[in-house]
Amino acid sequence: MSLNAYERARNIIETPRQAERRLMWQITGDMIEARDAGHSRGQLMPALHRNRELWHTFSAVCGTTGNELPPTARASIISLALWVDQFTSDVIAGRESIDDLIAVNCDIIEGLSGTGIATA
Repeated sequence: MSLNAYERARNIIETPRQAERRLMWQITGDMIEARDAGHSRGQLMPALHRNRELWHTFSAVCGTTGNELPPTARASIISLALWVDQFTSDVIAGRESIDDLIAVNCDIIEGLSGTGIATA
């Protein structure tokens, strides 16, 4: 099976929630790999940038008309996205560790999967 055929098949059977979980897990995995490789500050930028973009997208989607999530859930996601943005700046500046960003993502992954198996 070609890669394109695999992608098409996955897109047909993957729910939006599963896609969000998969993407978050990929980005969190990148952050874990960077941390475990001993990267710090600027060396973490590629992984941190992707994570920041993901949270920005979640926030933007929560603010759109017609979003079916309950208002409290949308507000919580927007609040987390704002925290991720600020905390990421602190990680880049060397004031904080990437571990808290990884932990938050793992908590969200657990919530999206409903299995409670994501660990850093």
